[in-house]
Amino acid sequence: MPLVIQRVAFGSLEHWLPILIALILGVAIIYYAKKHPGLKIQSQLIHIIAIGVSLTVIGFHLHKLLFDDYDIQKDLPLYLCSLLAILIPLFTYYRKFWMYEILVFWIIAGTLQAVITPDIASGFPSFNFIRYWVVHLGLLMIISYATFVFKMMPTFRSVLKSFLALQLYFLAIMFINYLLNANYFYLNRKPQSASLLDYLGEWPLYIIVVQIILIPYFMLIYLPFYFYQRKKGSKRHIETV
Repeated sequence: MPLVIQRVAFGSLEHWLPILIALILGVAIIYYAKKHPGLKIQSQLIHIIAIGVSLTVIGFHLHKLLFDDYDIQKDLPLYLCSLLAILIPLFTYYRKFWMYEILVFWIIAGTLQAVITPDIASGFPSFNFIRYWVVHLGLLMIISYATFVFKMMPTFRSVLKSFLALQLYFLAIMFINYLLNANYFYLNRKPQSASLLDYLGEWPLYIIVVQIILIPYFMLIYLPFYFYQRKKGSKRHIETV
């Protein structure tokens, strides 16, 4: 009998086990990197992980292109997490702070919901299941590594930079949608199935509302960094008095 692979259920073993494995692995890798402060070792370690994440996404799309029905109107890796997963080796190679400023908000905002409430049509051992968790958990691991090992921290300006960069990204997606007659990110119309967008008004109102929501969402992501930097600054001030 053929193997029947069902959708991953919230709270199931297939949901929480990958998160637990990634958490243990991520902490171990960050701990190892901090104990071996050689810049070459630290840089190579995270770059290898980033290449692995990128190749997983590229391999998934090549497999779908060769052995499945590939529709450029909906299957291109243009969704935020997939695109970031392909491009993330550029960040781990160059390690530019302006890249980090943008990525830290995009990655956290884009992956948290996917990790907490996974939407995977097929469970283990399907390629889609592996690709899903490698992308979302891998991106979180990489940005955490940059924060704790390379000691990168966003500023308030980073919130604005990341938000403005996201607008440019959306404009590019709108242009691609126009060329392909596609609907990536639902920028041309809402999905036919029920979704949260149904409560945000009709097109283009729901797009505007989402943009407005993004600003406080990014600020919420920034808060832990703000309080940490403020506490660190206060401690440094006390030590110098």
